[in-house]
Amino acid sequence: MPVAIITGGSRGFGRALAEDLLSAGWAVVVDARRGPFPPTAHAIEGDVTDATHRAALIDTARRLGGLDLLVNNASALGPSPLPRLADHPVPDLRRVLEVNVVAPLALTQETLPLLRASGGAVVNVTSDAAVEGYEGWGGYGASKAALDQLSNVLAAEEPSVRVWAFDPGDMRTQMHQHAFPGEDISDRPEPATVVPAVRRLLTERPPSGRVRAQDLLAVTR
Repeated sequence: MPVAIITGGSRGFGRALAEDLLSAGWAVVVDARRGPFPPTAHAIEGDVTDATHRAALIDTARRLGGLDLLVNNASALGPSPLPRLADHPVPDLRRVLEVNVVAPLALTQETLPLLRASGGAVVNVTSDAAVEGYEGWGGYGASKAALDQLSNVLAAEEPSVRVWAFDPGDMRTQMHQHAFPGEDISDRPEPATVVPAVRRLLTERPPSGRVRAQDLLAVTR
């Protein structure tokens, strides 16, 4: 039975992916600062920036038999409404970087022995804000740009592990609603519609790199 760790697995894209993998026979370890979690997942409530919490995630995966997939999905948006960089509170930016960059690197470092042993994969959930200059998205976008570069270098340094920076595109999630308070985001796709793009990555295992869900889904239609 393949084993996955998915951070931020209580809602949105993380939950949708966890539920899909569980239905396909995976053992899935999920975390978030609060539930509810998918009923059959191995759920551990906590903050991914905490080293003790990360150790609990890894110990659970090890007890399940190892690790085949790490999905660094948990993210912090920062202040809402999104501030211009001239007004971005520095303490909030530090928190965004800690959650979106430092914690994924730490968890990846700590899981690499298991991933090397299985020839596994890392999916770092990124954003088009990492490569586009959207007003108000400077703090979050900078964190995702850093995550993209960590993915690039990790792929070069770990040839036995697939490393994908995965851009899911806009989705109808709570975080996206926080980015646009008071606006109607019902035109955005549900997170579950993006999950098949990740499943294609896992099935076809293309070379490491930055991938967009819309490109993967366009080919499958």
